[in-house]
Amino acid sequence: TKPTFVPLRGCSVDIHPNARWKQNGLTVSGGNGQGNGINQLSYPCGLYVDDDQTVYVADQSNHRIV
Repeated sequence: TKPTFVPLRGCSVDIHPNARWKQNGLTVSGGNGQGNGINQLSYPCGLYVDDDQTVYVADQSNHRIV
């Protein structure tokens, strides 16, 4: 499969506005305010999920991939 980078603001996935799913997610990065700590993001601008279901987040202001 060809890797695809999906910007958070212009998602190419068509999710219906009334979509519902189980609320059993796990926060693995972010949720602790803006900053450069391992548990913080500063302007996340995109994400990528690989074939092994590993999620990568582009953290723009910190110039890193988490």
